[in-house]
Amino acid sequence: MKTIYALVLLFVFSFGFGQKKFSKNEVLKFQKKLNSEFADSKTSPLMAKDLKTFKSLEFYPISETYFVNATLVKAKGGKVFEMKESGKYTSKYIKYGTLNFKINGKAFKLAVYQNLELIVQEKYKNYLFLPFSDLTSGKQSYIGGRYIDLQIPKGNTIAIDFNQAYNPYCAYNYEYSCPLVPLENDLKIEIKAGVKDFH
Repeated sequence: MKTIYALVLLFVFSFGFGQKKFSKNEVLKFQKKLNSEFADSKTSPLMAKDLKTFKSLEFYPISETYFVNATLVKAKGGKVFEMKESGKYTSKYIKYGTLNFKINGKAFKLAVYQNLELIVQEKYKNYLFLPFSDLTSGKQSYIGGRYIDLQIPKGNTIAIDFNQAYNPYCAYNYEYSCPLVPLENDLKIEIKAGVKDFH
């Protein structure tokens, strides 16, 4: 079983951390980079039989509806906890804060986390991990939920583009072990944006 930090593997391919306005072009760049990584045998998480026939991941239509500016409420005295993974491994995290936002006028919130092994590295010191599941999980999107990469903002607002939501690597290959979405991050709405389920 491979230990995997899917949050790290895609971090370098994510765009627009500081953006406050929706950009279709940024989403297209994200999709292009993601497909490029998956098509390359050196970086692809795909199993050999899937890599041979891979052409593109399937994405929901790009929609501005799923781009939101969330208000960050920082957690106080965050305790270290072990986030369960799909395999036998666990990783240590702290809850950095709560993101409050609206989609179609309805209020939602998601917890955002920091991986303790990553934040000691200079290039990941501002990295925030946002795992979530929604009402498409197990239907059109991966049953285990999806991830979004964020960075600590200068203020108290973070732009979340669900169009850049991606699947953990264990969605493509059982050899990977990926963080499971905490129950507090299960959204009671269909997030029809980002990467769809594989196959």
